[in-house]
Amino acid sequence: MVEFGGWLMPLQYTSMREEHLAVRERVGVFDVSHMGEFQMAGPGALAALERVVTNRVADLEPGQARYTAICSESGGIIDDALVYRHAADRFLIVVNAGPRPVDLEHFRTVVGDACDVEDLTFGVGLVAVQGPLALQTLQPLTTTRLADVAYYHFVEGEIDGVPASLSRTGYTGEDGFELFVRSEDTATVWDRVLDAGAGAGIRACGLGARDTLRLEASMRLSGQDIDTTTDPLEAGLGWAVKLDKGDFVGRAALLTVKQEGPRRSFIGLELEGRAIARHGYPILDGARRVGEITSGTYSFTLAKAIAMGYVETASKDSGVLAAQVRDTSVAARRTPLPFYKRSRT
Repeated sequence: MVEFGGWLMPLQYTSMREEHLAVRERVGVFDVSHMGEFQMAGPGALAALERVVTNRVADLEPGQARYTAICSESGGIIDDALVYRHAADRFLIVVNAGPRPVDLEHFRTVVGDACDVEDLTFGVGLVAVQGPLALQTLQPLTTTRLADVAYYHFVEGEIDGVPASLSRTGYTGEDGFELFVRSEDTATVWDRVLDAGAGAGIRACGLGARDTLRLEASMRLSGQDIDTTTDPLEAGLGWAVKLDKGDFVGRAALLTVKQEGPRRSFIGLELEGRAIARHGYPILDGARRVGEITSGTYSFTLAKAIAMGYVETASKDSGVLAAQVRDTSVAARRTPLPFYKRSRT
C-alpha cells in the first residue's frame, strides 16, 4: 500500500508485470474510488461548465462523456477531467484525487451562484474493468447490452442487481468499462467482477500497473506530465481546447500561445538498453539540455524502456536525443505517441 493523492492505494497485488499483461491480454480490475466526482446541476449548469473547461460540452448528448482540461487564467493546467452529461442540465465531472480540493474551489469560484457544484467524491465508488475480455466478463452480470455502449458513452443500469452507471472509458489504452456505484456497494461489485472473470484469468490490479499501462497509451498524468506550469497546447492536448466556443478561463492566454506557437513540445522517447528515465531526468541534444522527462518506465508490452517529456520546440524534430540517467547519457530515439495502440479488430 502506498499514499497517492491523499489516499492509501495498492501498488500491486501480485506483480506489476503480471497485472499489466493481464490487462493487455485478458482482463484486469482496478479500484479507482480515489477519483473525485463533482455534480453540476440546474438551469445554469451548462453555461457555467463551459466557462470552467477548455473543451466544448454543449454538443454532448445525455449518455456521452468527453475529455477536457481545466485551466487557470494564465493557461496552465490545474487538472484534466472527464465530463459526463446525464441530462440537459446535469453533469458529472470526474477529476483527479490530488488536485480535487483545488479543483472544487476553482469550480465554485468560477461558477459562483450560476448553479450548484456538489462534491460527491466520498459517496461514489469506482471500479474499472479493463482489457480485451472486459465486455465478456461483465455481460453476465448485467441486463444492459454492453456491446451497444459506444466508446466514451455510458448508461444507467446494474451489476448483479447493484445500481450502477456503466461507462465505456478507461485509463489503460484497452477496451473496458468504469462502473460508478454507491461507495457502500464498491466491495460487493469488486468481488462479483473478480468471480465473473475467474475463468478468463482476471487479475486485481494496483497503481503500478495502472501507471505502466497509461504510459504505454501516452495518457497524461495530472501533476506529473501536466500541471500549472504547462498548457494544453504544448502538452499535445490542443484537440481538447475549443478556442471558438466562447469565453472560458484561460482562453486569452491559450489564444496567445496558439498565435505565437508553443515554447515547448511534448514528445515520446524509446531508450536504448534497459535504463529507465524517471520524472525530472534531463533530455539532451548532444551536450545541451533541451528538456525534461515527465514520465518513464519499462514497457512490458513492447519490451523496451519508454519515456515522455517536454523539449524546446526547436528540438522537437530531432530524431536522436539522449536522456541523462543519473550520470550516464543514454541514447533515446524520438517516437510518435502513443507508444501502444490496441487493435480494434
